[in-house]
Amino acid sequence: MNKKLKEKTAEALSSVLPITLIVLFLSIFVVPLSTDTVLLFFMGAVLLVIGMGLFSLGADIAMMPMGEAVGSKFTSAKKIWMIVIPIFLMGFLITIAEPDLDVLASQVASIPDDVIILTVACGVGIFLVIAVLRIIFQLAFSKLLVILYALVFIVACFVPNEFLPVAFDSGGVTTGPITVPFILALGVGMASRSSDKDASENSFGLVAICSIGPILAVMLLGIIYNPSQATYDPVVVPELHTAQDVAKVFFHELPLMAGEVSRALLPLALVFILFQLFTKQFRKKQVIRMSIGFIYTFVGLVLFLSGANAGFIPVGKLLGSQLGSDSLRLLLVPIGMVMGYFIVAAEPAVHVLNKQVEDVSDGEISAKAMKYTLSIGVAISVGLAMIRVLTGIHIMWFLVPLYAVALILSFIVPKIYVGIGFDSGGVASGPMTSTFLLPFAMGACEAIGGNIMTDAFGVVAMVAVVPLIAVQILGLIYSTNVRLFKSKATVEDSFPVLLGEEDE
Repeated sequence: MNKKLKEKTAEALSSVLPITLIVLFLSIFVVPLSTDTVLLFFMGAVLLVIGMGLFSLGADIAMMPMGEAVGSKFTSAKKIWMIVIPIFLMGFLITIAEPDLDVLASQVASIPDDVIILTVACGVGIFLVIAVLRIIFQLAFSKLLVILYALVFIVACFVPNEFLPVAFDSGGVTTGPITVPFILALGVGMASRSSDKDASENSFGLVAICSIGPILAVMLLGIIYNPSQATYDPVVVPELHTAQDVAKVFFHELPLMAGEVSRALLPLALVFILFQLFTKQFRKKQVIRMSIGFIYTFVGLVLFLSGANAGFIPVGKLLGSQLGSDSLRLLLVPIGMVMGYFIVAAEPAVHVLNKQVEDVSDGEISAKAMKYTLSIGVAISVGLAMIRVLTGIHIMWFLVPLYAVALILSFIVPKIYVGIGFDSGGVASGPMTSTFLLPFAMGACEAIGGNIMTDAFGVVAMVAVVPLIAVQILGLIYSTNVRLFKSKATVEDSFPVLLGEEDE
């Protein structure tokens, strides 16, 4: 166990170190930051490394096995209602406990927080049921995506303008580090009951479909309530004078995050207990091991979210504010792209997805290839988001063509890449995006004098869409190379026959 934890922590260090060095470079040579602020960021980075290592280990030994077991068991149920009701309840309960959902609810004016939380949770629950039924009834994933996204963009025509970016951001925000590992594993467990031919293709796609539920739910609320304005919680940069002040920020944040993560993991723990009581799926040693895994997950998420919220949010806001000044404004796009390239590696759920992809594809799609592809996709996403901040171009001018390209590619590339690609959008737009890139965009937009609700919000939505295209292009390149290799091998194999040199 200690060896595995060291491996996970080393992996987390390699993921967080690049963005830490970038911020250090910027604070010295481009955007001077106070020593106390830099110390705040570095303490946050340390918590991120430790937290991500513990979370990844906990996900491996607890959340993934549980999700696969639940998925496999429900698929064998003889009656549809025995699948639909428990799956809906799981999607509802897990979403209602996502820490990021509270943040989303507080950013929408004129709509009670409880109404938003319950509606979004219902949206995820319903769309998780749709995703599961798609696997059971072998429905075409690409065609279903076209129908669902067509519905999204039709509904978007009736949503108040300032409400749209928040609605599209909600898709990435609500599929966070709690829900993603469980839903990914649920897909693998359910797909394992299908034929060998379709198992790997059906393993992915649940996160993608679940991400659509919150978008539609928040849009419908916007239409029903028709708020006159959308508000947001401004980022407050703490006043720091000593190292003790820095420590106090984290001591204040840790118990808050412990409470939120406790509420988030409680539904999963209840699902595990009830599942074990009714099915006796796991042996005693496995139950103990998975219980320890839940503890790792809890501690890891508390440390990770505390580091992100206390250390990264204020620094992201300060960097954006200073880069949005007249003299540095042209650097927003390139610096944003560089940060986007490296920051996606610090998303905890990205490591879970990459490992899952490598395992399900038997190593044909490497975790390294996924990592670089997602990094490129997020870099382009953040670049486009910074262009929006600078120009104020409406978000639909970006989302409509990008989703159109992604959906067209879904009919061209191998099916397994479609599911992985659309899952990657929800996975890449996790807590690091909302705690660093979004405050970065808000700070820049505020300095430029733009409308934060229409120009800064939407970063999460942009990060959720470009990886869809990037991963599918990876699949297109990979499948083309495989065909060329096989074609070349066939021709070369025929050379001895053509030359009359075949063995007798």
